[in-house]
Amino acid sequence: MRRIDDLTAGVAVIILNEEKQVLLQKRSDVKLWGIPSGHIEIGETVSEAAIREVKEETNLDVKIIKLIGVYSDPDSQVFAYPNGRVVHFITTCFLAEITGGDLRCNSSESLEIKFFEPQNLPKDLLRMHPQWLKDALAERELAFIR
Repeated sequence: MRRIDDLTAGVAVIILNEEKQVLLQKRSDVKLWGIPSGHIEIGETVSEAAIREVKEETNLDVKIIKLIGVYSDPDSQVFAYPNGRVVHFITTCFLAEITGGDLRCNSSESLEIKFFEPQNLPKDLLRMHPQWLKDALAERELAFIR
């Protein structure tokens, strides 16, 4: 097993527009596209973290619609940062809808933000994210635990 530096609680938020396109951000740290996501801060609930991260990264206000799943499998949830730090994320993934705000790159964490057709996602997508999106589009009531 490879060296892992840290275990971190994370959130990811899948946002679909009226055309069922998914919102992705091109991250500045790894130059890859991904679903808006981030760390839960001390004293915060998972839903508060999800709403905050979306606001920080996209300038959008969102409302949580449902829990898509909780993801902890090291095969997909271990992430190596460019600085060499390796983190195992336990990610709570939500489906959310936009309630306000104007879409824009709102932080230095994003190079670009835009909506994509689910069947036409960019090739340079973060490894862990396709499963989250597949689960979100499965339209299953029960949450996934992977």
